[in-house]
Amino acid sequence: MALTLEEIVTRFGGEIAGDGSRPIRGLAPLDQAGPDQIAFIANPKYLPQVDTTRAGAVLISAADLAGVSSRASRSFIVTPNPYAYFARLAQAFLDLAAPPMVPGVHASATVDPTAQIAASALLGPNVTVEAGAVIGEQVRLDANVFIGRGSRVGAGSHLYPNVSVYHGCTLGERAIIHSGAVIGSDGFGFAPDFTGNGEDRTGNWVKIPQVGGVVIGPDVEIGANTTIDRGAMADTVIEACVKIDNLVQIGHNCRIGAYTVIAGCAGIAGSTTLGKHCMIGGAVGIAGHVKLADYVIVTAKSGVSKSLLKPGIYTSAFPAVNHTDWNKSAALMRNLDKLRDRIKALEAAAHDASTGSKL
Repeated sequence: MALTLEEIVTRFGGEIAGDGSRPIRGLAPLDQAGPDQIAFIANPKYLPQVDTTRAGAVLISAADLAGVSSRASRSFIVTPNPYAYFARLAQAFLDLAAPPMVPGVHASATVDPTAQIAASALLGPNVTVEAGAVIGEQVRLDANVFIGRGSRVGAGSHLYPNVSVYHGCTLGERAIIHSGAVIGSDGFGFAPDFTGNGEDRTGNWVKIPQVGGVVIGPDVEIGANTTIDRGAMADTVIEACVKIDNLVQIGHNCRIGAYTVIAGCAGIAGSTTLGKHCMIGGAVGIAGHVKLADYVIVTAKSGVSKSLLKPGIYTSAFPAVNHTDWNKSAALMRNLDKLRDRIKALEAAAHDASTGSKL
């Protein structure tokens, strides 16, 4: 369960400053690590902790290493991005600690005879795989996962317990779908068919069939209890390496650009397009049929009602303030129209006075 620094660098790159034969058995924060653990520093303000840490090794940038006053009793792996290096190394140690996946289909699983299940896949208790579905190599479907007819799960994917993938959906390679997520439920599409007004209003909402699917690219991760609706006619598309938090709603016919991240409780209405490398904060609401350019950042609790066609940071939410201050601000906002009218009147009076003086 140990890796030497030389083995780590051979696998992940970087340069060793110190003893390359030092064994590493785990990872820990700078202030908690021991001699057989490796820590990382990604913020220069924590440099003093490097001088006092008991960690056997530290992941560090070349610039930060130059600021370390003492290198005694520890080694370093020098890398441009210690945080990302730490994440990859943590995955490696997790894989070392995890029991090996044993392929097979649990006796309680229900698999349609026309479904294709790779020999290296693992299907847990009470998994259901419907007709025509395809389960790729090294896929792991935990207990109670449902895969609808004709859906495909790409190689190396892991679906945690109680994930539901409706019919006609495609999951790319190495997808990670957490418990309770629903992929491919019907989009929220209803046509109004009402006549009359008030108490005389009659009619109903007519459901629009949602016959598109959901297409998810490779290396996408989807959080617990997140829902991604199928398209009405075309597909809802989640491009490569998108990361979606828990409790996110993505409406029908949306397209989420590659490498975009979406934080918890965000809601994206139908037919909206997000560009590549966007960052959507928690509880953001995005209206339907709008477009966000590449590299757009929307801060938490903001509402987006129109397209944002230039990269940048956008905020619409009012940050939390003292309640008394908020009441004062709210009173001012309620009277803005009156203040506007008074300003216009004063401007008109000033203009008239100025014109009259010239005459």
